[in-house]
Amino acid sequence: MKLMRYGAKGAEKPALVDAQGQVRDLSRELADITAATLTVHGLQKLRNLNVQALPVVANPGRIAPPWAGCEKFVCIGLNYADHAAESGLPIPKEPIIFMKPISARVGPNDAVVLPQGSVKSDWEVELGVVIGAKARYVSEADALSHVAGYCVVNDVSEREYQIERGGTWDKGKGCDTFGPVGPWLVTADEVGDPQNLGMWLDVNGHRYQNGSTTTMIFGVAQLVSYVSRFMTLYPGDLITTGTPPGVGMGIKPNPVFLKPGDVMRLGIDKLGEQQQTVHAWNADLIDG
Repeated sequence: MKLMRYGAKGAEKPALVDAQGQVRDLSRELADITAATLTVHGLQKLRNLNVQALPVVANPGRIAPPWAGCEKFVCIGLNYADHAAESGLPIPKEPIIFMKPISARVGPNDAVVLPQGSVKSDWEVELGVVIGAKARYVSEADALSHVAGYCVVNDVSEREYQIERGGTWDKGKGCDTFGPVGPWLVTADEVGDPQNLGMWLDVNGHRYQNGSTTTMIFGVAQLVSYVSRFMTLYPGDLITTGTPPGVGMGIKPNPVFLKPGDVMRLGIDKLGEQQQTVHAWNADLIDG
């Protein structure tokens, strides 16, 4: 299944995308797509529906993050060997974990707003892993059974804040709007092998990233198992799993960074596409 939400901020409605690509409204079946929806029981209830009887939404308008109630936005850094190389950093011996605040999470086509004083904001197409069952000290062999599905994430990053201003990476990763998610949450059964998905990102029509999850250092099962050693994962939690090479910071000899008016377009096989326009600081675009 492809689950999604649509509508203005604060008034989102639940939906799914049928086999013909039509958006079908789920409002008569559930109030919203929440963490409870993503459990084995919740997903089975949706699978039992007669999809063809659900109302078609001809013009859904704004596409929201695919589910509500995300409590953790966990991120993995330097998880592609070739991206580590372009960053001039060694391949990690263990996964690098950092967090984005939930306030960074926006819809897949919402505005990306540069923070005040930003000079080195950058892009990162990433595979998002959505948890569907409580995970605490799970084995790698059992880890994928705790995954509800997958989604596209743009891990937007302000590199000066992240690298040059001391402390942890979080200050460059957690700015408002720096975590577009969606357009869909695609259930694990429909995705199949998460380690064989092509991924790409364009800025202003130029292809910068063109990679595959096949080149991850730590695969999805390893990451779910590893993260569950340090924090309990609950349904609705999101793990975003690193980016392939081609980020702006890595372009030699002159790095490329985002500026107002730039348009990012990105996608992952089976998971759909996003598109964001970059804006100068404007609180109304964040709050509205």
